[in-house]
Amino acid sequence: MSHASSTREIPAAGDVPRHVAIIMDGNGRWAKGRRLPRIAGHRRGVEAVRATVRGCAERGIEFLTLFAFSSENWRRPAEEVALLMQLFQAALSSEVEKLHKSGVRLKVVGDTTRFDPKIRRLIEQGERLTAENRQLTLTVAANYGGRWDIMQALSALLKDKKSVEAIDETALSPYLAMSYAPEPDLFIRTGGEQRISNFLLWQLAYTELYFTETLWPDFGAAALDEAIASYRRRERRFGRTSDQLQDAKRAEVA
Repeated sequence: MSHASSTREIPAAGDVPRHVAIIMDGNGRWAKGRRLPRIAGHRRGVEAVRATVRGCAERGIEFLTLFAFSSENWRRPAEEVALLMQLFQAALSSEVEKLHKSGVRLKVVGDTTRFDPKIRRLIEQGERLTAENRQLTLTVAANYGGRWDIMQALSALLKDKKSVEAIDETALSPYLAMSYAPEPDLFIRTGGEQRISNFLLWQLAYTELYFTETLWPDFGAAALDEAIASYRRRERRFGRTSDQLQDAKRAEVA
């Protein structure tokens, strides 16, 4: 199923965001503050992922997208990248069955061709095993970049259409890596930085942005609730005026 763009149609908005996207930042600083190696922060970050998946499912959130490894993260020290790949492989090996038992569907988006064949095989197995689950769709963005996403979508579209004459949002959207999910309602970035870092550039057009100083390993149920509370206070106009929004709400009640 392909979802409409928020710049073309006004999506339904509720008290609980349907789709939450998170940049999980601060693992290294969490470890440094405790005089631990950076990998210790990443391991603790996996525990925060478990808690957040559970918290989102309990709160009725349908889609959770986590930025695990960007296309720019290859610039990090080779030793750290190797450890991150080992941790990703270990998490896929140990967590997929638990996700399946909890009714969670796993999706991985990004250019996975650069990953070790073992990781690619685990991704394929995990996606296949959980394909029919509907409690929550957990998307892990790995070797992903927003510009890469748009370019690969355009390339695939041109390959199919053989023409540039009729390209518009409607034509391109089905080729984006996350065409199976609605655009995020709420974007969260932990760790204090306030940028989106090439994450879901197309999809975040009308997403509510929330930044917190909390480091990712410390992000739990209370921090998630704070983000959702902030989301509830937002006025999601999608280009309309406040008066139009209030008129629409009154019409719904009537």
